[in-house]
Amino acid sequence: MKLDEAIDSYLFHLKVERNLAENTILAYSNDLSQFVDFLTDAESDAPRPSPDIEAISDADISAFLAHQLGESVKTRTISRKLSSVRGLFKFLRRDQKLERDPTAHVDAPSYGTRVPTVLTLDEVESLLNAPDRSTPEGLRDWAMLEVLYATGLRVTELVTLLIREVDLNAGYVRVVGKGSKQRVVPLGEVAIDALAEYEDQARGQLLANAGGPGASPALFVTRRGGAMTRQAFWKNIKRYAELAGIDKPISPHKLRHSFATHLLERGADLRIVQALLGHADINTTQIYTHVARERLKRLYDDHHPRA
Repeated sequence: MKLDEAIDSYLFHLKVERNLAENTILAYSNDLSQFVDFLTDAESDAPRPSPDIEAISDADISAFLAHQLGESVKTRTISRKLSSVRGLFKFLRRDQKLERDPTAHVDAPSYGTRVPTVLTLDEVESLLNAPDRSTPEGLRDWAMLEVLYATGLRVTELVTLLIREVDLNAGYVRVVGKGSKQRVVPLGEVAIDALAEYEDQARGQLLANAGGPGASPALFVTRRGGAMTRQAFWKNIKRYAELAGIDKPISPHKLRHSFATHLLERGADLRIVQALLGHADINTTQIYTHVARERLKRLYDDHHPRA
């Protein structure tokens, strides 16, 4: 079997059998396309044909990683590319299309544990108070920020929320996360109030030209009648950070990091935080314990008389 054929089969498996998100499949596809381009020397005047999968060796894969390093690609990104290639060959082995896995003895480049930076409680408060609630857009953005910090949702999960997935009386949202996995996440009182005010006073005004509140099933909408986009919300959160005087790098994911860290700092169980964030693996959630320890140490150093 040729490599490009094997990749098509693997991507089909990820989409149909594993039901992975479109963005995740696109990331795998991009990584594997780069691997093919490297092996076939696609940028040369006479590129080579796609190789047979049995002919690919661990030396080929190591050379691909070394090439990425030479292009100054970040080590974390290179590790992800190796993970994509490794996933392909593991799939081929399980499907009995390959006798040996050439990635078995290839190591990923090492990198230190990257501890995510988070906002302080004062910074979160300033950010949440930044939108102008006298306008429909401001009420919407305030509600989005409150929900984001109250639930720790991914930005894609936030902007794709539907009206029917929110129960303000029960105080929860039903979220469709990565791999189309569903989870139920509670809302705090402030987020519930913000959503109620947005739905009562702003959502209908935003959809007035599109036919009224029933014109869209999306929870967070624009005046054009469609759902709020990731890109637009990203720009908004940066603008509100500037208004709030926050000078550290900001993104919707920063509030997700802050949500998890602030919960752990107040004694939340790691497994509970894992469930709220929708992490399949507890090791992914474990990174936030490093953040909590670092901040506790700083607080100790700042306030203990003999620190």
